[in-house]
Amino acid sequence: MNVKKVSVEVLHGGAGASQCLRAIVEAYTEYKIVAEEERTKRRGIEAWEKTTITQIQAQRDALIKYLELSFDERSQNFRFLFEKVDNAIASGDNNQLNLALHSIVEIAKSSPFKDFADLATVRAALDDPDHNWEF
Repeated sequence: MNVKKVSVEVLHGGAGASQCLRAIVEAYTEYKIVAEEERTKRRGIEAWEKTTITQIQAQRDALIKYLELSFDERSQNFRFLFEKVDNAIASGDNNQLNLALHSIVEIAKSSPFKDFADLATVRAALDDPDHNWEF
């Protein structure tokens, strides 16, 4: 069998190898520090995300409850007033009919969303944990 020898250059003095190893260790150490910082940032973002989503869901629930109660109240008002219209027609009372129809028109003109016209006030109320919501 024929073996061929290959010459290998070896760094003289070992100083170059030592510097190379030190550079590798420093680079690895820096990598570990940056990786841990990024993990910490991701955990912070995840915590912020959960908090924000919880806050949005609470605000959504409050808005839905407000709208449900608001529309329920309007529905009851319309039902009551249309009963008054029916009674006024049945009794021939034009004055009562006029008052009931006027009330129906006024309620129809108003919107349950009018309270949201000033979004800054609504936002402040939603952010205030001590705000007393009246439905």
